[in-house]
Amino acid sequence: MNTTEKYHGIVPAFYACYEEDGSISPDRARKLTRHLIHKGVQALYVGGSSGECIYQTAAERKLLLEAVIEEAAGQLPVYAHVACNSIEESRMLAAHAQAPGAAAIFAIPPIYFHLPESSIADYWNAISDAAPETDFFIYNIPQLAGVALSPSLFKKMRENPNVIGVKNSSMPVQDIQIFKALGGEDSIVFNGPEEQFVGGRLMGADGGIGGTS
Repeated sequence: MNTTEKYHGIVPAFYACYEEDGSISPDRARKLTRHLIHKGVQALYVGGSSGECIYQTAAERKLLLEAVIEEAAGQLPVYAHVACNSIEESRMLAAHAQAPGAAAIFAIPPIYFHLPESSIADYWNAISDAAPETDFFIYNIPQLAGVALSPSLFKKMRENPNVIGVKNSSMPVQDIQIFKALGGEDSIVFNGPEEQFVGGRLMGADGGIGGTS
């Protein structure tokens, strides 16, 4: 498992970048990458909610991530959210993120149907297995995904040595304290909503992943 030092500080949630015709814009993604590096952020988070991931095809998500990683050129870590409702597409995106050197992969649970925790664990572990050399974060955003990460499910997922922590975007900021305590000293918890950043840090968050506004 990689060092946890790269999982601290301010991490912008990368916005989707499009051309005027609605197609993915690698050029604009590179420009935004340069801008954020110039601002001194600690890492970049690509393909999450701000990146409109659920509205994009797997090919579009690959193109955007490739542009960001190429432009970042090792100057800072790049994290990739890879979840789709299709487990095979999720695994494909996880393997794709590992190949050019994404520092970590993140995944929400399957959405729409409320699956049992055992099925959610199988889904996350299958994604992690597709990128065995890459750290894995659970993305907990129950108000949009419809499923909340429970303490019991988090403890089960920590049996996977690649599962290093949680990006927590749930409204109760106390959840950060719970996941930090359950995960142990070598786990990482990111605060999600930027309006909760100070409260999240007080609850033990190691850093924040939020909008770039």
